[in-house]
This record gives sequence, C-alpha cells and structure tokens, in this order.
Amino acid sequence: MSRVAVIGGGLMGHGIALTFARAGHDVSVAEPVDEMRHSLVARVRESLTLLGAATDELSTAVGRIETHPAVPDAVSTADYVFEAAPEKLDLKQALFAEIEAHAPADAILASNTSVIQISKIMSGLATRHRALGTHWWNPPHMIPLVEVVKTEWTDPHCADAIHALLAEVGKTPVMVEKDVPGFIGNRLQHALWREAISLVENGICTAKAVDDVVKASFGRRLAVLGPLENADLVGLELTQDIHRQVLFDLETSDAPSPMLQDMIDAGRTGMAAGAGFMDWTDDDLAATKARIADHLRKLEGILPAKNT
Repeated sequence: MSRVAVIGGGLMGHGIALTFARAGHDVSVAEPVDEMRHSLVARVRESLTLLGAATDELSTAVGRIETHPAVPDAVSTADYVFEAAPEKLDLKQALFAEIEAHAPADAILASNTSVIQISKIMSGLATRHRALGTHWWNPPHMIPLVEVVKTEWTDPHCADAIHALLAEVGKTPVMVEKDVPGFIGNRLQHALWREAISLVENGICTAKAVDDVVKASFGRRLAVLGPLENADLVGLELTQDIHRQVLFDLETSDAPSPMLQDMIDAGRTGMAAGAGFMDWTDDDLAATKARIADHLRKLEGILPAKNT
C-alpha cells in the first residue's frame, strides 16, 4: 500500500484522508490549526458512521491516519501528496514550495482546487513534471468524481499513476488533458448556473421555478445519462435543430450577473445568512445538508461508480 500525505484537515482534507485510509493506505495529515487537527479523527469517525461503516472497519481506518502540525513531517515519506488548503493562490504556491523541499524526490504532488489553474499553482516548482491537479468534489468521500488535471509540464506517467490510485480506492477519475479554468465539471455546472440566474434576473421565472424544473426533469436522469449520451440518444439532427432555435437567446455574459452583487449588498448572501435567491430558516442549512447526504448514500447503493 502507498503512503499518502494530505495537506489541510478541513472539510475536503478530512474526506480525502478518510477515502485513502478506508481503502487501506497509511495517511499523514498536515494541519496547522490546533482545533482542526485535534478534531480530525472525530470528524473522520463521524463521516464513516454516516457512511454506514462497521465498528471494526471504522477503527481500522482511523488507525491508519496520523496528524502533524507542519508540512515536513507529513510529507517526508509520502508516495503521493494531496494539497487541500483554502482557495488562495499565494498560499498554495507557498505550500508546494515547502512540499517540494521535504517530500521524496519521486513523490507525486497534487493540488485540490475547484477553479484555479494548476499551471499557476505549480509554475515555481523545479520538479513541475511530477505536479498536477486532482479536483475532488464535496463531500470528497461521497462524490465519486475526481478530475485529474495535467499541465503542460506533467509527466504522463505521473498522471496515469494518480488516475490508477484513485480508481483503486473506488473513485471515478477523469483525465483533463488541458489545464483550463474550472476544468470540466465546474465549467458545465456554472454554465447552467449562469443561465439559471439570467432566467430569474430577466423575470422569466422565480428561483424556485428554476430549481423545480431541474430537479423534476433532466436532473433526475443526469446520474445515469450524461448530456452527450442524451444527445446521441435523441439523435444529433434533433440536437442541432434545437440548438438553432435556442442557443442565440441564451445568456453569454463573461462577467457575473449584476443581480448577484445587488443581493450581496443587501445581505442576501445565502442560506447561512437566512436569505439568498430564497428565504431560509435557521434549520434549513442542516436539513439541506442531511437531505443531500441521504441522497448520496442511496445513490452509492444503486449506482456503482464507473471508472473511466
């Protein structure tokens, strides 16, 4: 089994550590914040319990995880390093300079980021050939997808090794051949969000109507039928005909909607604030998270991950 280092013990880091430990790998987590570091094992236990792990499996997985306050101790014997620090470019660049200085020369280095181009994070490294991106989705121990992002410098063997490791621990790794902002998933997701916001902004429908349409129609089949599979299913001639009738009228702005800033200025910043596109009660945040977790657990039972 490989030795894996995870840099950052927050929401993403604890889930990445859990995934590898549950699959039998030894994991070292670097987390400088005492409270986060000391609570990591308890959070892993809680997540494993929610996943339905048996007591012996839970104890074995937790026993494979060790924590450190600093990067050097966590990465000194690592075969793979997964950075899961906050989405700040300067911070990630500084961390990888430290990782490169203390990790074994043959360790593969990966950054978990949602949208920052991996090339920007890794540009200052002397060993850029072993560096790449792995975009895990939240919650990382429940969402199968991990996008493996190559830069212009990435050794294909390193990318293939990470891809194989992720498949071995039960994820669905997808290779991103070019390092573009947002990779694959977030480009698709935010193209949908841009149009959704535009529909509300232009008075075409309410925010609830947008969400109801997605959840009660194509959203139900997306887990089993991707958009390009769907295009093939209905036929490319029909797909082309529909595009001729609708694409010209879709939102194409290259800047965030002004409506977002107006809502932020008004204090309607989202569920935690009690208001965003809709109004929320104090209990809605916890209820929504529980609903999502329950749904993802059910999907795990009926939709085995397909490694591609």
